[in-house]
Amino acid sequence: MIGIIGAMDSEVSALYELLQNAEITELYGYRFACGRLCSREVVLAKCGIGKVNAAVCTQTMIMKYNPEIIINSGVAGSLSPKLGICDIAVGSDVIQHDVDTTAFGDPYGLVPTVEKLSFECDENVRRAILDAAHRLGLNALPARIASGDQFISDGEKKKWIVDNFDAMACEMEGGAIAQVCYIAGVRCAIIRAISDSTDGNHAMEYEKFMQIAADNSVKVLLETLKSELF
Repeated sequence: MIGIIGAMDSEVSALYELLQNAEITELYGYRFACGRLCSREVVLAKCGIGKVNAAVCTQTMIMKYNPEIIINSGVAGSLSPKLGICDIAVGSDVIQHDVDTTAFGDPYGLVPTVEKLSFECDENVRRAILDAAHRLGLNALPARIASGDQFISDGEKKKWIVDNFDAMACEMEGGAIAQVCYIAGVRCAIIRAISDSTDGNHAMEYEKFMQIAADNSVKVLLETLKSELF
């Protein structure tokens, strides 16, 4: 079984509509839908915005459904001129830019207890996602993705994340999903379509392009599920 998690209705509503033979279960306030997409058995959920919501949803999905892999699909802000609006950032690994225990001598982003700075995404699925995006004619690049409980709209903050982590996109859930998957021994992959650029009016761009970007992430996810690469 493949787990699919998105944060917002715009990122998952089309997937709920396409799900065949759907069986819905409500757990801890999350709506899990089991069924088939592109001939694959999947479980789909909307986690809500932010790392705690994402972590609770991911852990619940793992404990209830035991997926072999969880794919986080949605939108992100660009941190690199190589990724423009509606391009696809495919997670190579993910860091959490808002974890700060530097007072104890740790580097920025080091996650205590697991003592990891970054969480790797599954290589085979990353390759399948990149191949799917290219088949659709979309620009897609492997990217380190930065997560944190902030909508990053300040140019200086974006520069700080790039300088400290060399990330190419930023969002609010992937780091938590990847951390839970790492602890549980479940493979993880991240698809993020760019909704706002490195140097534009980020809030205005997000409002204008968020749904278009979300639709692109859905298209890439569906094309990936057809792949024989994983």
